[in-house]
Amino acid sequence: MKRILRFLLGLSVVSPGVMPAAHAAEGADAAYIVTYIEVMPPAKDKALGLLRQFGKASRKDPGNVRFEVLQRIGTPNHFAILEAWVDQKAQAAHGMAAHTKEFREKLRPYLRAPYDERPHTALSVGSGPAGAADGTKGAIYAVTHVDIVPRLKDEGAEAVKRLSEAGRKGNGNVRFEALQQTSRINHMTVVEIWKNQKAVDEHGMAEHTKQFRDKLLPMSGSLYDERFYKVLN
Repeated sequence: MKRILRFLLGLSVVSPGVMPAAHAAEGADAAYIVTYIEVMPPAKDKALGLLRQFGKASRKDPGNVRFEVLQRIGTPNHFAILEAWVDQKAQAAHGMAAHTKEFREKLRPYLRAPYDERPHTALSVGSGPAGAADGTKGAIYAVTHVDIVPRLKDEGAEAVKRLSEAGRKGNGNVRFEALQQTSRINHMTVVEIWKNQKAVDEHGMAEHTKQFRDKLLPMSGSLYDERFYKVLN
């Protein structure tokens, strides 16, 4: 009887339905999507409503690890979506889902720029909380696009990885991960979540951050595009 009980308890621990979301996207097959959305200023509230509905529906899709809808601080007609899926198959199924197609169609009249969806793989991803559902409400998100000249892509990727590893140790850090675009591996996205503005400022002044920026400049193919957001989930 004890052996059976241990077996049943083991099933409850490893069952996909109860696997902690923080760890579900750490496999080699995990798929990440970063999407930038810019709508016409008068349509920002309508777009916000559509995005919230889309996020709620998408988090129910099979294989979703997290689906975070963000609004840019200081530029409220700019939005971003951060997605993590257990694998590419799950992400592709979401892309073909009826609610995804309906969302894209309804959003189209409000767009000021093309819907900018960028698939990524993990470059340096920790095992912290999954997102807004794990106590990060009110926190500050930083989403940064890093463009490295192609011949220095490996050196640039290593620098971004080191920044992420150091950043995860920072006071007030909730999540710090580096992603690499699948179509252009010299392009990376750094995603950070901080508990408050003080934590953001301290990280920006940290010695390892200043050293990273100094080393990055000669390798950069464009400006360091750091944007701050609040979560709308």
